[in-house]
Formats: sequence, C-alpha cells, structure tokens
Amino acid sequence: MRAPPTLKEFRLEEIADGIGHLIFDMPGRSMNVFSNAAIHESELVADWLPSSGLKGLLISSGKASAFCAGADLAELSEAYAMIVSAPESERSQVARSHFAPIGRAFRKLETAGVPIAVAINGLALGGGCEFALAGHYRVLTDTPNTALGLPESLVGLFPGAGGTQRMPRLVGIDAAWPILLDGARLSPAQAIEAGAAHMTVPVGQEINAALAWLQTGPEPVQPWDRKDWPLSNVNDVRRKVLEVRMARMAETKGHYPAITAILDCVKLGLPVTMDQAVAIEIDIFAELIKRPEPRDMIRTLFLGKQSYAKLHKSSTLPPAFTPLLKDVASALAGVAKAIGRDQADTHRTAAGFTKELPEGDVGTELTTEGLPQVKAIAATGLWIETPDKDWQRTGARLLAAAAIAAAPYRDELSLSDQQAADYAVVTELGFPAYLGGPFALLESVGSAGVAKMWAT
Repeated sequence: MRAPPTLKEFRLEEIADGIGHLIFDMPGRSMNVFSNAAIHESELVADWLPSSGLKGLLISSGKASAFCAGADLAELSEAYAMIVSAPESERSQVARSHFAPIGRAFRKLETAGVPIAVAINGLALGGGCEFALAGHYRVLTDTPNTALGLPESLVGLFPGAGGTQRMPRLVGIDAAWPILLDGARLSPAQAIEAGAAHMTVPVGQEINAALAWLQTGPEPVQPWDRKDWPLSNVNDVRRKVLEVRMARMAETKGHYPAITAILDCVKLGLPVTMDQAVAIEIDIFAELIKRPEPRDMIRTLFLGKQSYAKLHKSSTLPPAFTPLLKDVASALAGVAKAIGRDQADTHRTAAGFTKELPEGDVGTELTTEGLPQVKAIAATGLWIETPDKDWQRTGARLLAAAAIAAAPYRDELSLSDQQAADYAVVTELGFPAYLGGPFALLESVGSAGVAKMWAT
C-alpha cells in the first residue's frame, strides 16, 4: 500500500493483504458528520486510491453511536452567510465551488477502479448515506438502530452529493419518493428488499462480512456505470415527476423549494449518465442554498429543535417561553378577529400556517414602535416582501403580528433560546416552518421588513 494522505477525520489502516480499512472517526465528536474537513479528506482519499496499490477498500465508522449522521448543519449556516455576502452575480458560483467537493469526492471513489465495501452499524443519514451509496457493496447490522436515510428535505435542503441520483437508480423512482421528499428511513430489512444494501449481519460481524466480499476480487463498477445500464425513459420520468409535483404543490402551496429542487434533480438527472446527473444536481443545489428557506429551517427545525429538546429534558426552559407563546397566540387571534376568522383561516393555509389560528384573548394592540433595530440579512425574494394578493396581505399581517409579539423577549433570550422558541412557535402554533419562526423572520427581513408587512 502506497503511503496514504495525512488524515485527521479518518484513519487508514491495512486490514488484510492488499485491503485497506478507512475508518471514519472524527476526533472529539461522539458522532461522525461531514464537516468541511471530513469532505476535504474524503476527496484526498479518492484521489489517492487509484494509485494506492490496494485491491479493495473497506469503509466503516469508529463510533459506536452511528456510521454518520449527515452534514455538519452548523457549518451550513456559516456557508450561507458567506454566499449572501458575495455579489449577487457571483453567489451561484460561490455556492457551487463550496459544495461541489463532497459530490465530486464520492464520484471519484466509485470510479477509482478499486472495489469499495461499506460496513454500517447505526444510522447512515444524509451525507453518511450518500457516502455509503458511493460504495460498491453495503453490509448493514441487523439492529433497530441501523438505517439508511436522506432527511435533508426536512430542513429545506436535498442530498446534493449524489443522493438524488443514486437512490432512485438503486430502489426505483417510486420507492425513492418517500426517502427523498419525506425523510423516510430504510431499516436493514427494507434496504435489502429495496435494493439499497446487499447483506445484513448481527452486530460485530459487519467488518468481516464486508472484508469477505472484497477478498472475492469483485469488479469495482457501479450498476449505472456498466455498459448495459439502461437510462431511464425521459417521458416516463417526466410523467412520474409531474404527478408527484402536482400533489406536493397542492399540499405545500409551493412554499418549500427543496421539494421542487428534488423533483427537478430526478426529472433531469435520471435520463442521463451519472456524470451528467451529478453536475445537474450540484447546479440545482447551488441555487437552492442561496434561498432563505434552508437557512431558516436549519436554524429552527434542526438547531432550534436540538436546543428545545435539551432545555425540555433538563427542565430548564426559560421562564419567558410561556408568556412569549401566549403573546404570539394573542397577536394571531387579534389579526384573525380584525380580518374575520373565516377569511383569516382560509388565507393562513395559503400562507403556510399549519394549525388553526388561536381564539380567545386578543391582548393589547400591536405596534411596531418598540421593534428592536435589526438589519435584514438579505433580500428574500419571497412573497412576504411584496404581498399583492388577499391571502398574501393576510399572511403578512399574521407573520408580522407574531414577530412583533415575540420581539420584546429578544433581549432576555440567548440565540439558542430564540431558536428553541421559534421551534416551539412552529410546532405549537403552526407558524410556517419555511420562514423559521418569529425571531428568524425578524432576522431575515429586519425590523423595517416586519413593519412593512404589518402595514400591508
């Protein structure tokens, strides 16, 4: 084995004669995630592999907790700030350059000419699942804790490292929809039945099973790279995508662009070669990541959810949470009463509210005079900036009312507590998740933006 690159997030050992063992084991972390450092190192390994002298590569996790939980979503928030700080004409290229390496690394791995077997014990989600799908053979431990999944759509993103292309090629387009669009997970048995994995074994036997396959000298070629691989029929794919698109648009009112992006990736990617498909995928991902919805959904449905769970588990929810929720509920009730409940209920659905508007005490009259001075992050490009339909004007009033009611609590809550509060408002009061919550909305459009929405 030729000397490997220097690695910190991974360890590379020789497990048997001519067989390398790449162990994903991030230092100082209880669970592996694909950080920028891990992505960089995976590409180093992929570049080294063709000339490594190896006859096979086994990939596993050094963590007992899981194989890999996905992307480092905290770093994604930093990436968004970097993208929107660039001139608007350059943002797509900045996004593409930043996010392309992970998909490029996985494509290099599967075409390196070396058979790759992946031993998975525990969760392989998001980027972790995409990493596994880039291997030629997958062994899963037969436990309730082991699963394959691509949950990115739940936080406004999609699997942009080849996941929108490999999963439907493996399991079929119809079986892929719940995985890609709803965050459904495949248990070991389901993964085998669907075609996403090759073998299940008891815990502790996964390494030996993967090694045994490598020692048979298998051909290191993915199904979609074989000469006899049939490309999907363009018209069949378009028909299936159109059916799903119409149903999802009716359900989400078009407020969740990740859904549209995933459907576009499948429609455009399945009928072409994998190299063409992953290029299409990263172009679509670069456009999506510039939008505010992924940023706000990550902030609330991931970071906020984590913060809320920790606070709730330790019984340390800030005292402000109870009056904050009450004040937001009263503000929404006040707008509904002023507009007329029947009309408000119809319009709130169009705006993306998921629960009926509160009734009862409407509280004190709202005013924007006390709003803290907050500068907008960037133009959102969303309907909230120029509401010109009846439902948009009602929706803008409701959203602004929630932000105005929450704003007085801003100074007494830390950022993580604000994110947790946003999560509570989304889950308990039905605030539209694509906008993140009242604090996220205030940060996104700024105090001037909230005041403009309120004046609609």
